[in-house]
Amino acid sequence: MKNEACPCGSQQPYSSCCGPLHEGGRVAATPEALMRSRFAAFATHKPDYLLLTWHPKTRPSQLDLKDAPVWTSLQILDASQTGPQGAVHFRAIYWDKGQWGYLEERSDFAREDGQWLYVSGDPRQGLLKPGRNDRCPCGSGRKYKACCINRDDTKS
Repeated sequence: MKNEACPCGSQQPYSSCCGPLHEGGRVAATPEALMRSRFAAFATHKPDYLLLTWHPKTRPSQLDLKDAPVWTSLQILDASQTGPQGAVHFRAIYWDKGQWGYLEERSDFAREDGQWLYVSGDPRQGLLKPGRNDRCPCGSGRKYKACCINRDDTKS
């Protein structure tokens, strides 16, 4: 995965994008960078990183990702930061139980001791019904009809 594109959608190699954050080599510089790294952690099944970057006041005691959907792409809709507070509005696309879906959330972040932490969010979920000529939800950038519509192996 080191030389592959980062799952966060930055178009950078994982090894120079979210990889160093996941390995503990650095901390996210902005709420958006933390959101991207958390999406990549969901996509690559790194629950320890997710718990580490979750604010202690709202953090669950454990996080099991074994039945999680396949997270395929992330779109940042808006991001802001005012002092030690930040917010990110995003839409994450996933494949689960034979269908495409999305999770859209406005997430709140707080900076404590030089590190951004996820505090909470207001999520909405729904189903996606891509048309044949729409961009594929898998994040490839190709049209759906030329990508995943006929490829069941990408949907497991």
